[in-house]
Amino acid sequence: MKKNFLLFLLCSAIMLGLGSANNIFAEDDEGEDHGGDIVYTYPLKAVIFSHKAHVEDIGLQCEWCHDSTFEMEALHMQEEAQFDMESLCNEKYCGTCHNGDISFSTTTQCARCHIGKKGYDKMVREGLIEPVEGEEVSGDEEGGHGEGH
Repeated sequence: MKKNFLLFLLCSAIMLGLGSANNIFAEDDEGEDHGGDIVYTYPLKAVIFSHKAHVEDIGLQCEWCHDSTFEMEALHMQEEAQFDMESLCNEKYCGTCHNGDISFSTTTQCARCHIGKKGYDKMVREGLIEPVEGEEVSGDEEGGHGEGH
């Protein structure tokens, strides 16, 4: 049953088209309530999760991930010690779907999620996210790719 569900998700994603990595930065002009973008800053800076890319673009339902794979509270997962790449590579958290069978593997296309310090600083400067308390934001205008893979 789980394999059929996963195959359904894969087929849906292919049919709807995942689009380019730029979609994760798309703004929501229509006011859809899909959870917005979440930027994880721990255990490494910075990893973005786009609800728009998953809910609107692919058509996933909230309950498919919440409360089984992810808590509803944004950033709750980064408080857990096992929220790291090893867990993702063992099909936990994002790796539940990003395993290479359902969607791209967590070990490939790093910059689709890892925006790095430069990407994080750019989002703060553009007012898209609030900076982590007590943190300096660089004035570098260039966007960045992930770092620390």
